[in-house]
Amino acid sequence: MDVRADALDSVQTTRAKLTPGQVNLVHLALAMGGFAIGTTEFAAMSLLPYFAATFGISEPDAGYAISSYALGVVVGAPVIAVLAAKWSRRALLITLMTLVAVFNVMTALSPTYGSMVVFRFLSGLPHGAYFGVAMLVAASLVPQNARAQAVGRVLIGLTIATVVGVPVATWIGQALGWRSGFGIVGVLAGLTVALIWKFVPRDPPVEGASMLRELGALKRPLVWLTLGIGAVGFGGLFAVYTYLATTLTDVTHVPSYVVPIVLIFFGLGMTAGTYLTGKLADRALMPTVGALLLWILFWLAVYPFSVGNIYAITLVVFMIGTGGGLGTALQTRLMDVAGEAQTLAAALNHSAFNMANALGPWLGGLAIASGYGWASTGWVGVVLAIGGLSFWVVSVLADPKSLTAPSHHSHE
Repeated sequence: MDVRADALDSVQTTRAKLTPGQVNLVHLALAMGGFAIGTTEFAAMSLLPYFAATFGISEPDAGYAISSYALGVVVGAPVIAVLAAKWSRRALLITLMTLVAVFNVMTALSPTYGSMVVFRFLSGLPHGAYFGVAMLVAASLVPQNARAQAVGRVLIGLTIATVVGVPVATWIGQALGWRSGFGIVGVLAGLTVALIWKFVPRDPPVEGASMLRELGALKRPLVWLTLGIGAVGFGGLFAVYTYLATTLTDVTHVPSYVVPIVLIFFGLGMTAGTYLTGKLADRALMPTVGALLLWILFWLAVYPFSVGNIYAITLVVFMIGTGGGLGTALQTRLMDVAGEAQTLAAALNHSAFNMANALGPWLGGLAIASGYGWASTGWVGVVLAIGGLSFWVVSVLADPKSLTAPSHHSHE
């Protein structure tokens, strides 16, 4: 029995009514939300030196604003998913993106660093629930053997943000002040609200949905193991990315205008990785996850040796970025193992990745503050990737069929 069927039924009934072109427009609207959220998440890291200077604090201390956003995601994703279990998914998406717009504008207007940390936390609250619900809607409009690619299309919005949104926000932030970078996100989120209103079909609440049913996801060991892979294994990417701007200026010794160019290559890596992972994960889901973790580990180990040369570090940053495809694979895995608690499990995936977004910069900051140098973030990432592989191994041992079974079968 496919326990996913009941949870997705209310949206799947619209699949037959939508043309392929209309499905693409739905995916585009949802991806725009990913673009807005990706811009605010990653631009905050590249703008870190500038708001640190404004508030007169050290960069490792300014990293708390990054961690605050990540913790907002960790808290908001499960709480919103459970409390809004009986909402229609379209109404929930519109509400969440409205909150993204409001709190990013408030971040831009922050009078003190303390208030900025609070507004970053609030900005993070809608993040995980938005992506979770958006990916369920996107996946429900395509055949099961194309789910990972549909999930990838939503995430492509986030990865394109790292190619276009983040560098543009960084350049504008350098020219007009860091506050303008967050103001842009408010505009993008408002545009997303309009697109969702226009293109995402109206839907009734999922039949039988309840807070209790969503909480059922927490009883499933494979759900926790999948979340562990992301929460630990992805941390190295954030450890490196958070301190990349300063590494480039202080270690690689490039002018500040080069920094956004390197960030573009990181984003190109994420986009390529997300696109390819969607195709691979629809064929062999858990093997793809394991291979990606090994890939990330290798390039994080190379990173400390690349920081002295702009061409070498740009290549390695691109390769580390391709590991971003892990999000697509793990999101699809959660659809397989979450049973009827699809919304909570999907949202928790982003809690897991933002645990990584909190853990990576924190451990990276500790390594830097302890005198190991800016490049030490790569070694921090290696340790975290090994941790993610450990969760993967335990998950495969608990569910051996996951290495060979089609990804659209539930294994619990």
